[in-house]
Amino acid sequence: MQENALQIIGENFNATRRIKATSPRILVDDGKAMLKYRNLAGDDAFLDVSSVYPEDPKELRKTQITHIAQAMRIKDMDYISWIVMAQVEAGATIIDVCIDEIAVDPNERHEWMKWIIPVVQGMTDLPLAIDSSDSKTIEAGLSVYDTTKSRPAINSVNLEDGRQDLIPMAREFNAMLFANASGRETMPNNAEERVENLKQIMKMMDDDDIPMKDRFLDPLAFPVGAGGDFAKHYLDAVRMIHEEFPDVHIFGGHSNTSFGLPQRKVINEAFCILAVIAGCDTLMIDPILNSPSIFNQFHLANEALMGRDEMCMNYIMAHR
Repeated sequence: MQENALQIIGENFNATRRIKATSPRILVDDGKAMLKYRNLAGDDAFLDVSSVYPEDPKELRKTQITHIAQAMRIKDMDYISWIVMAQVEAGATIIDVCIDEIAVDPNERHEWMKWIIPVVQGMTDLPLAIDSSDSKTIEAGLSVYDTTKSRPAINSVNLEDGRQDLIPMAREFNAMLFANASGRETMPNNAEERVENLKQIMKMMDDDDIPMKDRFLDPLAFPVGAGGDFAKHYLDAVRMIHEEFPDVHIFGGHSNTSFGLPQRKVINEAFCILAVIAGCDTLMIDPILNSPSIFNQFHLANEALMGRDEMCMNYIMAHR
């Protein structure tokens, strides 16, 4: 990655990702349902979704197909590679891997995580963020992680009961550690609550000697369509965190902000630029939908214009 560029966490490898069964991308012929996509070579390719496609036409409109989970179940390496490598080619610097919805049973989920981490590491040497609501699933992924290729990241610790185990786990596995601003029982209601929750986690990370450069703080971005002040709460929290903890990384699930709105790309782009201005040095986005190059170019220009790039040297070097 270019020095002084933003870190980009590619969010697309998530087993919760769904596509409507009525999508024109799903082609049904001779009893088989196939999800059409354009592979890395630019050719038409197909994921077999027949086993999760509804037999009853009445069920079509209410059925959504978890396509990444399906690719894992049938071990379609072409589709898995496409999901991973399309993000790499678009400019992701970290690939988030979340497989929670592939199985209800925790032991089965642990085995799936142990399977997928070596698979993805066989495709890219970029760091992987092991993402789960279950700490044991994260530990399962860390147990098979090949640290000769890259360092893992843990996504993520918060104040909820049981999540603090991830802090010593990060120390044990030499992992970068993501932390979000969720409270013990509720989500934060404003910027101040976000910052207070993250301060408590920062103290826990201090106690376990987690290096500042390995800490990624997420103040939590909520859909602006559900609350007019949600984006402002996030951005205010970013500014407050950046002022108090200038050496940590600050990020967020930036595409969450546009959930439920039309033309999500537009909202995402505006929000990411505002987040960079506020102090984010890391963005968690769909790098296919929102090109990281736009945000990196803006970041370099912003640093130069604000006097944080001495003699504009980083800007000049980036454009040679």
